[in-house]
Amino acid sequence: MKQVENGTIHTPALPVILRIAELLRVRNLADLTGDQSMSVDLFVGPGHPKLAAVKAAVDAFPLTADRPAPPTLHLRHRLDRAWTARHEAPNHREVIGGLLPELIRDAQLAARQAETGGDRRAAQAVLSEVYSLSQFFVAYQPDAALLWRVAERGMIAAQDSDDPHAIGVAAWLTAQAHRDSGPAHFDAADAVTLDALRYLEPHLPDAEDHVLAIAGALQFEAGYTAARRGETGAAWGWWDKAEKTARKLPSSYFHPVTSFGQAIMGAHAVTVAVELHQGGESVRQAARADKTVIRSRPRRARHRIEEARGYQLDGQPDTALATLDKAHEAAPETIKYNGYARRIVLEETEARNPERRQRASELAVKLGLLAA
Repeated sequence: MKQVENGTIHTPALPVILRIAELLRVRNLADLTGDQSMSVDLFVGPGHPKLAAVKAAVDAFPLTADRPAPPTLHLRHRLDRAWTARHEAPNHREVIGGLLPELIRDAQLAARQAETGGDRRAAQAVLSEVYSLSQFFVAYQPDAALLWRVAERGMIAAQDSDDPHAIGVAAWLTAQAHRDSGPAHFDAADAVTLDALRYLEPHLPDAEDHVLAIAGALQFEAGYTAARRGETGAAWGWWDKAEKTARKLPSSYFHPVTSFGQAIMGAHAVTVAVELHQGGESVRQAARADKTVIRSRPRRARHRIEEARGYQLDGQPDTALATLDKAHEAAPETIKYNGYARRIVLEETEARNPERRQRASELAVKLGLLAA
């Protein structure tokens, strides 16, 4: 960049610009190049058609109610079904975007109408997790303010619930929101993660599986942030801790929010290696990870994207594109909203190899990056 700025070299080609943008977490290429005709937002996907309805439900705070709230247990069953639907659907944003508005309104109503302290805490725990589901929908859409409202309200509701699992889930998602905001927010991500782990520690000796799982998910988050910083020892050290926690769970266990369990640790290893820019290690970890099956379609698609990043780092662009095709097959809405996948596809549309360029262009059309 310094060579470009002082005139030693001309503006580099698109593949180099895309790599610089990824490393610096520049969200729009126009901010890097100064060329407003090159307006490509790498880390924000398109706005979903159901975003406005979800936003309206989040923003509404009616002071009066003309109906009784549904029972908290009923809301819990609806929420569990919504999580299941998200994991099973290739178009998961479409599915949960349709469920969220009414679920948000009913959960808010239940928290407001709770009559006893115990009822109120139970309702706040459900409300917090409804906001957690909302964050999965809102993430990587063009409304950062809405994302933060959802994350903060989820954390406040979790704290009011005094439920260790709800607090852990809210902290897990809040840490991700901080980290995805860029390197300046890594310390905030660490603060949330480590504070949540300290809070959970006395609960762990006799914890139920879901509490143990959220602790393991938070341990990996600490490693993920360390990897983003380039701290190799800390990143793999936290991965080891998370892997030990996963082995305390039943082999088939699957956490419904974080996907944490023994089956996800291979995918987590790929992510650590990729974030550390270890191409060869990423490919080795990908080969190991493919021996297990991730139950969640969107999480499986995200894992394929991380594998594709590893193949790209290792100088295997054709394999990277083939892996992105697998991600699209698993969950098209995941890859459509993923900035790293978009970067690889855009880069390869400029490839010298005509077959690779054609394949990348076809995928770019599927993602809405190029017109058909």
